[in-house]
Amino acid sequence: MPNVPDRVPTDAFPGAVVKAADALAEAARGGTACPPVRTLLGDGDDGDIEAAYAVQRLNLQREQATGRRIVGRKIGLTSLAVQRQLGVDQPDFGALFADMAVPEGGEVAAGRLLQPKVEAEVALVLGSDLPPARCTVVDLLRATDFALPALEIVDSRVRDWDISIVDTIADNASCGMYVLGAFPVPLTGVNLRSVQMSMTRNGEMVSEGTGADCLGGPLNAAVWLASALAERGDPLRAGDLVLTGALGPMVPAAPGDVFQARISNLGAVGVGFAAEGDNR
Repeated sequence: MPNVPDRVPTDAFPGAVVKAADALAEAARGGTACPPVRTLLGDGDDGDIEAAYAVQRLNLQREQATGRRIVGRKIGLTSLAVQRQLGVDQPDFGALFADMAVPEGGEVAAGRLLQPKVEAEVALVLGSDLPPARCTVVDLLRATDFALPALEIVDSRVRDWDISIVDTIADNASCGMYVLGAFPVPLTGVNLRSVQMSMTRNGEMVSEGTGADCLGGPLNAAVWLASALAERGDPLRAGDLVLTGALGPMVPAAPGDVFQARISNLGAVGVGFAAEGDNR
């Protein structure tokens, strides 16, 4: 990330929020993960969570000031098991930038991410705006243009993935990169709750799950996201991409690895990681 934090005023943000944002931005810029930022913000009550979203918002504004373009949102913590592990009762969200996209079947350059992991999920692309109020499944079905199989390559700027809910929210919900399948599928005739997912790494099965493993179904997750964003005055709009959350466990990625995922009724999607020393 270009070093242009001064373009975004920080007067409206508490000092702890600015310090946490600076630490995460420097980790991304310098390629060295930082200690957990929860030591600055607190560790999980509602006020701490809102402070974490303030950190996220400040760094998103800084990124946009460099010319990066937000094209959608991602949902995290859709697994009940992971929620219990972190002691929370809700998902979280982050923003997706256009330059986070990796072509289907493409390759992530060595050193592009700090400590990547891969998870398979359902992506939705909206054809119309969602209401600036609490969303329903009907609203979402009407607004969705098509679905795609997707891989989210999550990453953490926090050292050793030592994260709480506060750390991951502040760190843009641990966004890294994403890969979309090549063939859009309309939702008519597809029950996203019952889709089956399988993912391999270098030909070996490493993750399996169903649509129901994602907050009871990808549509449930997307409704939660749409409502949460609307409550913050930032509703989802036509053209937005939504990554609805993992259908199975996330899996660490190493240089040279190749991942392939298949989601029933939606198709397949794959990505590779360049070998060390290959920075194409």
